[in-house]
Amino acid sequence: MGITARGIGLLVAAVLLLGAGFRFGYPELTLLGAAAGTALAVALVAAARRPRLRVARRADPDRVARGEPATMTLTVRNAGRVGAASMLATDRCGGRMVPVPVLRLRPGADTTVSYPVPTSRRGVVPVGPLRVTRRDPLGLVVLARSYGDVVPVWVHPRIHPLRAVPTGAGRSLDGRVDAVPHGSITFDSLREYVVGDELRRVHWRTSARVGELMVRENVDTSLPRIVVLLDNRSTAHPDRVGGVAESFESACEAAASVVTAAVREDLPVVLLFVAAEDTSVKSIGTGPSGPLDRLAAVTLTGEGTLQAAAARLRRDRLGDTLVVLTGPGATEDLGHVGALRGAYPSVVVGIFGAAEPTPPGAAGLVVVDAADGAGFAAEWDGVRRW
Repeated sequence: MGITARGIGLLVAAVLLLGAGFRFGYPELTLLGAAAGTALAVALVAAARRPRLRVARRADPDRVARGEPATMTLTVRNAGRVGAASMLATDRCGGRMVPVPVLRLRPGADTTVSYPVPTSRRGVVPVGPLRVTRRDPLGLVVLARSYGDVVPVWVHPRIHPLRAVPTGAGRSLDGRVDAVPHGSITFDSLREYVVGDELRRVHWRTSARVGELMVRENVDTSLPRIVVLLDNRSTAHPDRVGGVAESFESACEAAASVVTAAVREDLPVVLLFVAAEDTSVKSIGTGPSGPLDRLAAVTLTGEGTLQAAAARLRRDRLGDTLVVLTGPGATEDLGHVGALRGAYPSVVVGIFGAAEPTPPGAAGLVVVDAADGAGFAAEWDGVRRW
C-alpha cells in the first residue's frame, strides 16, 4: 500500500490545519483538518478492500522450440458482489507487462485477453502473476496485489535432424567386434527355473549336471548407450553478443538434436552438465520434466571444472558413446576428455564458436568444429567412428 502525492499533500494539510486550529483557537481550521484526515482514512479503507477475482491462464502450447509461436490466454472473473471500480491490472510475461482490461468489471462477469509469449530466445519464460492496482475514488491511496500462479512457458532449443546415430558393438568370445545397429542379445548368467519360464531358455547341459532345471539370463550388452555432456561454464563460452553467448546456445541446440535422435531410435541416452543445474527454476510450476526442459532451463555458471566432470564420467561409466559439447574457452581442457577414451570407446567433441579450427588429432579425439547447431548436425552425419 502506498500514498500518492495527492494523499501526502492532504495529510500534510490535515496536520497543519489541526495544529493551527488547536493552537490559535480557530474551530473552522480544526474542522477542515479533521475533514482532511477523515477523507484520507476513508481512502485507506476503500483501497484496502480486496476484490474477489478468479484468475485462470492457459499457455498454447506451453512447450515450444525457439522461434515457434506460443500464446497465453488469461481469464479474469469478478467473483464478488460489487463492481471492480477504480482498478487496473497488468500481467507479467517474462520481462514485460501486459495490460488487462478489468476496469469496472461487473459482478459475475469475466474478461479474457490473449497475447503472444516471446520465444526468440531459449529459456523458461515465467508468466504471471496478475498484478492488480486499486485506487480510492479521490486518488489518495494506491494498493497493489497479486492474483494467480506463475505459469512457465518452456522454450526449447532448436532441433536439427540427425541421420546417423551410434551403433552398438557386438563382442564375441573370440575377440571379434562387430557393429550392431540396434544391439544384440548376449548370455549373462544362469538361474533356477521358476514357473512361467520358457522351456527354450532352459540350459539342458547344466541342468543335467546339477540335477535341476537351469535357465539362461540374457542381456543386451551391445545396445549403444549415449552420454551427452554439455559444458555450461562461463569460461568455456567467453564471447557475448548482446549479452548472449551464442556458442552456448549452439551447444544447447546440438545437445537437443543428439538427445532427440537417440530417443527416436529407442537408444538409452543420458544428459549431463559440467556444472550443477540451477534449481531456482524448479520453484516455477512443476519444474523440468525431461531433457529438453532441462536444456531450456540451463544457464551459464562460474562453477564446475571439466576435470571434475571427466572424473565423474570415468568413475560411473554411464555409456559407451560420449558426446562432449563445449565452447572456444575449453580447448585447453580437452586433455581431460581425451583421458576418457579408455572408459568410452567412442568420444566425439563438438566445439562451437572457435575463431580457428581445432588442430587435427587434438588429444586423440574426434573434434567437430561448428559455427552453430545446424553446422554440427551436418558434420555429425559425417562422423563414422561408431
